[in-house]
Amino acid sequence: MAKRIGIYPGTFDPITLGHMDIIERGAKLVDELIIGVTTNIAKSPMFDDDERIAMVKREVAAIDSERIRVVGFNSLLVDFAKEIEAAIIIRGIRGVTDFEYEYQLTGMNRQLNENIETVFLMADIELQPIASRLVKEIALYGGPIEKFVTPAVRDDVERRVDTIGRKGG
Repeated sequence: MAKRIGIYPGTFDPITLGHMDIIERGAKLVDELIIGVTTNIAKSPMFDDDERIAMVKREVAAIDSERIRVVGFNSLLVDFAKEIEAAIIIRGIRGVTDFEYEYQLTGMNRQLNENIETVFLMADIELQPIASRLVKEIALYGGPIEKFVTPAVRDDVERRVDTIGRKGG
């Protein structure tokens, strides 16, 4: 029987507790989970590609190093999935807005490669409001982010904010 490889793609800028929840749950659905760290050209990342890859590797190290790999990529998701022989794309959904975007993305990906299935996982109810974009914004204005990220990621974000400067007051 062929090994079921899944990919969980994202920018992970920074990786949040919501991402970690989807990673842990998604890993149970496949034989190997590839976390694909990419750059979204529509976003301005706080951390560069290498920093985000290292951050994600550090955060997932304790989950299941035999079945989870972290890989950077800068291509169409379906091309990357084909390259790593993934047949499943795992996506986290926080709410209706995410669903509408992901529904459209899934349709486009299906047109590009009909052999790849997308599986949606609903975010844990307590983690639904968490978004990397909001974590960065809260941190830039000096707010507390420890409810949304691990202590190590909080330290990474706070160090970065200290170098670029806080906004407001």
